[in-house]
Amino acid sequence: MMTPLQFERLYQQDWSELESNLQDIIDPKRADSLGHTPPSGDRVGVLYRRACDHLALARARSYPAYMIDRLERMTSQAHQIIYYRRDYGVSGLRHFFARQFPALVRAHAVYVAIAAATFLLPGLVLAFVVHSRPDLILSMVSSETASSFEQMYSTSAESIGRLRTASTDWMMFGYYIRNNIGVSFQCFAGGLFAGVGSLFFLAYNGAFAGSLAGYLAARGLSSTFFPFVSTHSAFELTAIVLSGAAGLRIGHAVLAPRRLKRIDSLVQASRESIILLYGVTAMLLVAAAIEAFWSSARWLPAMAKYTSAWICWAAVLGYFLLQGRRAS
Repeated sequence: MMTPLQFERLYQQDWSELESNLQDIIDPKRADSLGHTPPSGDRVGVLYRRACDHLALARARSYPAYMIDRLERMTSQAHQIIYYRRDYGVSGLRHFFARQFPALVRAHAVYVAIAAATFLLPGLVLAFVVHSRPDLILSMVSSETASSFEQMYSTSAESIGRLRTASTDWMMFGYYIRNNIGVSFQCFAGGLFAGVGSLFFLAYNGAFAGSLAGYLAARGLSSTFFPFVSTHSAFELTAIVLSGAAGLRIGHAVLAPRRLKRIDSLVQASRESIILLYGVTAMLLVAAAIEAFWSSARWLPAMAKYTSAWICWAAVLGYFLLQGRRAS
């Protein structure tokens, strides 16, 4: 394998040329004073793509931090210049959701898989256990809370899933946003404790959801509960899992910084995780809107909700598996 010094010597000329071109673009007066010709856009694009490849190799081979920092700095600067029109407004959002967000989720597939397993397994186990022994729900919530859930999903309830303190769907929309963002933040922020906090909150929330589903099914409320949760869960549960995955990325950076300083490793992981959180926030807003105005609607037949659930789940999974692959 090539040593870091050999690697640096081999590509030093390309890196210096790219850095010089970027400085000329940022500061045209400097370029004029030095007698430089205006940089070619095609040449800058070629050098940028090479630098991205070099950065990926340097990270994979755990080359020295100073080299990775230099490559990160020049590729970030070049990206801002080349794609400056995409970084703001509608074009920026389009680029983010069409390529950046799904690509980063796929790049963090290991963290996503661990987070999904941590969330789903306790939920599935407790769903079956509590369905068989409904009284075990009291190990998760108080008797008053269990009773309030029965009222919320009662077949005679005017609006499914609505709190007694909320008189309108708009009030529930605000409640769902606050609640969902709170859960997701716990799953993410817990990553600062070496990832253990993220695993705990993922497992706890999965266990809570599974216990609630098993309890309400045992109480004969399946006909209201499952149509209610089926559609918005595609966005809400996926967002919670992605929040946990972002937390695990942070935790891994704390535990295993490789050859980077621990703080540098944490900064790098934070840059990646914040992109996931942008996408998670959008998914939680969609989930809250569906939950407040569609899932809770008494007049909608269960089959319509199940049909929309299949469509939403297929769309979410297809988005993360396929979106942006050709462009990449």
